[in-house]
Amino acid sequence: GGRPSAVQAALLAASTALTALTALLYSVYRQKARVARGLQGARRVRLDGELRAVLLEAPGRCVPYAVIEGVVRSVKETLSSQFVENCKGVVQRLTLQEHKMVWNRTTHLWNDYEKIIHQRTNTTPFELVPPEDDAGVTVRVMKPLDAAELSLETVYEKFHPSVQSFTDVIGHYISGERPKGIQETEQMLKVGTALTGVGELVLDNATIKLQPPKQGMPYYLSGVDFDSLLQKQESNVRFWKILTVVFGFATCAVLFFILRKQYRHHREQRHLRQMQDEFRQAQERLMREMNAEGGETLKNACVICLSNTKSCVFLECGHVCSCKECYRALPEPKKCPICRQAISRVVPLYNS
Repeated sequence: GGRPSAVQAALLAASTALTALTALLYSVYRQKARVARGLQGARRVRLDGELRAVLLEAPGRCVPYAVIEGVVRSVKETLSSQFVENCKGVVQRLTLQEHKMVWNRTTHLWNDYEKIIHQRTNTTPFELVPPEDDAGVTVRVMKPLDAAELSLETVYEKFHPSVQSFTDVIGHYISGERPKGIQETEQMLKVGTALTGVGELVLDNATIKLQPPKQGMPYYLSGVDFDSLLQKQESNVRFWKILTVVFGFATCAVLFFILRKQYRHHREQRHLRQMQDEFRQAQERLMREMNAEGGETLKNACVICLSNTKSCVFLECGHVCSCKECYRALPEPKKCPICRQAISRVVPLYNS
């Protein structure tokens, strides 16, 4: 009922944070589980001569979530690597990444820091064809950069260390930043790469297209086979499930501890209220007796319980203030409730 202590406030804050974190982890777990269930229910189709017939029989000439495997082939011109000869592809990503050391004023340590300072991605229309390339059926891949997992191969990587003078080194120590250099990377989706596509498969006039699905499911263009892709997603689901369960148990433990403390506090408060009620009833009874007997009862009443008459003389102080039952209930070492001196012995009081 009063102001919470620092420990109680910390427990309440920890409980709130754990509850919010558990809810967030559970949300991520549900999303991962939905993705895994969607992959498990995806329709696997073969890139052969029967694919067009399959789409003609499908409602709206569309398979909402399909899995298809093929080999990458450019529709128009291919993209050439800027650094590797005879390296052709359909997606090219050039990245410049800065590497430096940053001084942490809290831990007093130098920490590695990486930052992308420039990135450019080039694409050209491409399609998936059967490995044998003899069926005459192709699937045009739409919006490849929207894929959740686009497998790009690193074809070139070079680190350019920074050249520093003595003055630069002194300035870097003062500023708390020490540049290490620039890393230049080129990644490509090369022609002839085996690719597993998961998305919406639709027959648009004479063109078969693979595009991002409309049900909110992820779009995949992965270099691994479908079974490996599915196993990876199921492993992610298990990881997030275990994490959610662990934090859920931690949240329940903290909540149980808080509720237990609150229950004990409530029980103590209830016991205190009962004692207060009994004391008030004793006072009322004493007042009634005092009014009936003219005040003699109040004069001889025990100062502790206010119910029984005084029957003890405390030595060495000589106070007569307690009944025999309240004297026994006094904590050790027993002290006079009036003057707080130690009670060496007790003499019974006989009223004539």
